Amino acid sequence: MSVLFDKEWLDEELKTLSSWKQEAFRSFSSTIADDENTYPCVPGRHGFLTNNLRFSFISDPREESSAEELVNALEEYGSISRDTGNYASLVVFVETPKDMVERYDVEDYRELFWTVINNVTSFDPKEWPEDIPSDPSDHKWEFCFNGEAYFVFCATPAHEVRKSRQFPCLLLAFQPRWVFNEINDSTVFGRKMKEQIRKRLLEYDGISVHPDLKWYGEEDNNEWKQYFISDDDSSPSKCPFTRMKNKVSKFLK
Repeated sequence: MSVLFDKEWLDEELKTLSSWKQEAFRSFSSTIADDENTYPCVPGRHGFLTNNLRFSFISDPREESSAEELVNALEEYGSISRDTGNYASLVVFVETPKDMVERYDVEDYRELFWTVINNVTSFDPKEWPEDIPSDPSDHKWEFCFNGEAYFVFCATPAHEVRKSRQFPCLLLAFQPRWVFNEINDSTVFGRKMKEQIRKRLLEYDGISVHPDLKWYGEEDNNEWKQYFISDDDSSPSKCPFTRMKNKVSKFLK
């Protein structure tokens, strides 16, 4: 049974899902496809409107089983992503109970995010791709799973200043690295897209673009810092990513 959904199916069958899933998808739809067309990520908006995106739902991230649910979604997505369109992404809505929304701050969500990612990588069925460095401090590192490289984006209920990173529930998005083949600093299209996104991001958040947001491959770039952006301009000094199996976090029940 598929654990992935597309926009067309969700538009038709959303009411068959539980209430939190309905609310998550409606919130996402109203955010990314707002009538004023203000959402900063132009490729993401286009991907949504053209049904290039795929969606999945996982349970409370403090439960170890949620990592296995995400593993299943990534395995299925990796096998079909290239058939979904040039603006492909997997958007994962994470069940976020009321106690988390009320109690967790940005740093709590940051630790939880990396706990989930570390738990997922412990289930990776394939070796790390040879063309991607395994050291996160390398400027060409990217998160990989099942042989595919992904840019990962996280939004949380605790972000208040950076609206672009705020969402009613914990949200993860996995964008395949191949999507950026034409959207990078070496192409005119990529440079124009970056300029447009940064302009919209500045207007959307109302504050300066976070200093960690750079091009993949730039010598001073760290992709992992971009996955989870602070609500201010700060950034962690050490990457929490590890390939160690069964790492236990204080957040796990």
